[in-house]
Amino acid sequence: MNGDTVQVLLFPPPPARRRGMPARKPEGEILQVLKRANEIFLGTIRFSRKYAMFLPDNPNIQTDIYVPLEACGEAADGDKVVVTITDWQEGKGRVPIGKVTQVLGAVGGNDFEMKKILVNYGFPLQHSEEAEAEAARIPDTIPPQEIERRHDFRNVLTFTIDPEDAKDFDDAISVRTLENGNLEIGVHIADVTHYLKPGSPMDKEAFARSTSVYLVDRCNPMLPEKLSNNLCSLVPEQDRLTFSAVFEFDAKDKLMKRWFGKTVIYSDKRFSYEEAQTVLDKKPEPELKLHPLFSELENALFSLNRIAGKMRKEREKNGAIGFETDEVRFRLDEDGVPVEAYVKERREAHLLIEDFMLLANREVALYMHPPLKPGKGNDESPQNTEGREIPFIFRVHDLPDMSKVIEFARFAAEMGHPMKVDTPKQIADSFNKLMVAARKDDRLKILEPLAIRTMAKAVYSSDNIGHYGLGFTHYSHFTSPIRRYSDVLAHRILEQNLDGRTYRVDKAKLEEQCKHISNQEKKAADAERESIKYKQAEFLKKHIGDVFEGVVSGIIDRGFFVELPDSRAEGLVEFRYLEDTYTIDPGNLSATGRRYKKQIRMGDRIDVRVVSVDLNRRQIEMDIA
Repeated sequence: MNGDTVQVLLFPPPPARRRGMPARKPEGEILQVLKRANEIFLGTIRFSRKYAMFLPDNPNIQTDIYVPLEACGEAADGDKVVVTITDWQEGKGRVPIGKVTQVLGAVGGNDFEMKKILVNYGFPLQHSEEAEAEAARIPDTIPPQEIERRHDFRNVLTFTIDPEDAKDFDDAISVRTLENGNLEIGVHIADVTHYLKPGSPMDKEAFARSTSVYLVDRCNPMLPEKLSNNLCSLVPEQDRLTFSAVFEFDAKDKLMKRWFGKTVIYSDKRFSYEEAQTVLDKKPEPELKLHPLFSELENALFSLNRIAGKMRKEREKNGAIGFETDEVRFRLDEDGVPVEAYVKERREAHLLIEDFMLLANREVALYMHPPLKPGKGNDESPQNTEGREIPFIFRVHDLPDMSKVIEFARFAAEMGHPMKVDTPKQIADSFNKLMVAARKDDRLKILEPLAIRTMAKAVYSSDNIGHYGLGFTHYSHFTSPIRRYSDVLAHRILEQNLDGRTYRVDKAKLEEQCKHISNQEKKAADAERESIKYKQAEFLKKHIGDVFEGVVSGIIDRGFFVELPDSRAEGLVEFRYLEDTYTIDPGNLSATGRRYKKQIRMGDRIDVRVVSVDLNRRQIEMDIA
């Protein structure tokens, strides 16, 4: 099926064609399916007297699925259902066998569309009965002997900063001044691996999913809810088990020491990003000022913000690229229909949390794979006991594709923004200058997503090649184990290599896990994008006939795309509906009318009317107003 990994027998190469004719492509025969891309499908169930057939909605699936009557659950003829394959029945003339795992009922509506997106990308809508049963058996309280084994941070000022609507709190920050006058900052991460045992049903399912999926109106969690929203979530005023990265900074905000280990914390306050920002703006709400620890929390936030700002400048100096893509958010009514679309604002409160997560992720990678110091070993690293590498999971980002960068630089120059792109350092500097220029010139904002497309995709790997975009030689993911399985693996390997111990996993197996997690991450990102496109189209469906000012964001043979400012929705204005015949200039930067010589250029502001919206295809049609 579409997306499966297969073993192929190549046929002998076909005889060469006559000169001038294109070479024939290699041909072969599939011998074996090695890995299925998907085992759950959404479609319609149809009953006959002795059995049922499942007709998948996805046009890429070329076969129906046989469902025994006893495996149909509560489904009625014609219902939309989710089916899981129980037997692939490989061989000519045979069809897969499946069972109904969820009945969705009638077609249509927001809830159905969101579930359809998840299933089409291979994410189960529910956790298995085995995983839920395992989660249910976990005690709700922490045994005293477990607390005794850990470093106790419960009396240290600790708080979380998360989105207003967050339910799973992965990380908390603690701040205290030490006796030597230095500042100790703890990055405390939910200790998922305490509950998630290798090889258990819950663990196997978490690996299969590899990530939580965040659609516009819901989260499809990697872990059962008892863990993701309860036991592991660092909710306020509750003892919670954590795995911590603790840093000591001197009076000049220089990092002096680091420590990693298992801890127990008690969060004193749960900030939303907006609430924390009011403190940094020195405009806290009166209710917040009544918190018994307000003055300590205020001082802590200012200290964190100061150090975070210095770390950010240091990263920029070392070649980090400051891409800030706009993130669209929606306010939804009770039926999940968007009533407002807006671009999320990223301010200091967002950035300071990001900066300390980056610090923890980098320092974990440096601990596990330290750079060799000239003339001497690094006694802090577990590697030095035997001088052999300890396999670890890194988050890596390769250098950009130079051919794409050169093409992009030509494009930017034609839009009046020349760039130097001869070396990786020059590329990073040029992209950062572009981001600054785009804040002053709206026309240049359309270059930002194009610049990102020249970049390699960040992935997981057991081979550390560094992270080009962040300007780091070492980087991992350690800070979000509730929603990323990569971080679960990082926790397990790191824990086994603390306190002078050395533990090596099988690197080949780890690399296979990295590939699976990277693939799942891509599918989750695609599902998230599709849910945003659906909501953008759904939002504009209520605005058919309305006029908006937008920006020309792309030009193709059929017409040009216009992006609207708040929703970031793109609609197509087709040339055939305009009063002139347009020719597209080389490079697709502009189109010029043959008769009236009117020119439409990338980045132009233009008033458009929403003409029609196709929700199924997520397509928006516009006209010049």
